[in-house]
Amino acid sequence: MLTFHSDKTSLRQANTELHDGVLVTPFESPERVALILAHLKRSQLGEIRAPHAYGLAPVLAIHDKGYVDFLESCWQRWQAAGHAGEAMVNIWPARTMCGDRIPEAISGQLGYYALAAETSITQGTFDAAMASKDVALAAVSHTLSSGKPSFGLCRPPGHHAASDQFGGYCFFNNAAIAAQHARDAGKTRVAILDVDFHHGNGTQQIFYDREDVLFVSIHGDPAVTFPYYAGYADEIGSGAGEGFTVNYPLPPGTDVTTWLATLDQAMARIQAFDPELLVVSLGVDIFEGDPISAFTFKSEDFVTLGERLAQLKQPTTFLMEGGYAVEDIGVNVVNVLRGFNGEKAE
Repeated sequence: MLTFHSDKTSLRQANTELHDGVLVTPFESPERVALILAHLKRSQLGEIRAPHAYGLAPVLAIHDKGYVDFLESCWQRWQAAGHAGEAMVNIWPARTMCGDRIPEAISGQLGYYALAAETSITQGTFDAAMASKDVALAAVSHTLSSGKPSFGLCRPPGHHAASDQFGGYCFFNNAAIAAQHARDAGKTRVAILDVDFHHGNGTQQIFYDREDVLFVSIHGDPAVTFPYYAGYADEIGSGAGEGFTVNYPLPPGTDVTTWLATLDQAMARIQAFDPELLVVSLGVDIFEGDPISAFTFKSEDFVTLGERLAQLKQPTTFLMEGGYAVEDIGVNVVNVLRGFNGEKAE
């Protein structure tokens, strides 16, 4: 399986995350990619290629231009305003405010464009996000042209990024950008399957009223799990998109047997949709050792996940999302790809 990766994804090297009421070193780090790369090379799954630059046009097909301009200029404006530390949110347009104004001050714009407080913006964030979407576009382009599976080692991840909001470590929605690229290339039906522990609220929002992109997600119950405000089972799409959003929220501690049975339901819905391309938002934070998740996968279970997905017999692109148990992340990612290829665990 061909893998796409860019060294520029390491340009984002944030030092600050708000977690459990304290500032900590972010769980989403360049080390994640380094460990996955090391295991990919050791496993000899296939060639690792760098993507070319696709520019902003594919981004603007999904994301609001004002939002993109904000991301591009945020770090420089934050510094110019004399703020110390990394750019972090301290106020939002909350329910009791009139939230339709975009303030001039960078602190106000941060709140307008942010959906959560844990994700700081730093030097290199925009460039890393640009490289990450290039990885996604290169991977999906390979699958579209060859019919063969691909893996995009995206960083930052993307599935929490909405059309005009960042958060959950995400800035550009790589899966949505890839799906739209496939649509623009002539594919009439694209399915996105999100297996990350956390619901892909951004992907859902982007395609919520569309019938040409099916979004299916298996994730932790948002009643008790980030992102809290999206991912409930009764969220099914609206207008033309009604029935084309499918959510399977599961409680903390869900065992592998139950999770895989839910995957069978998700796959049946995808088969009924009969897509011409499957994009898998691959979060391996369903692992039992993940520090910010609560499912019970063991490393060998990721092989089974890959094997099940191969049964769909669809042109498939895997795009990296979450997974923060860094000592095991490389093994877990490679095991999914091995299973998809019909190979044994590493």
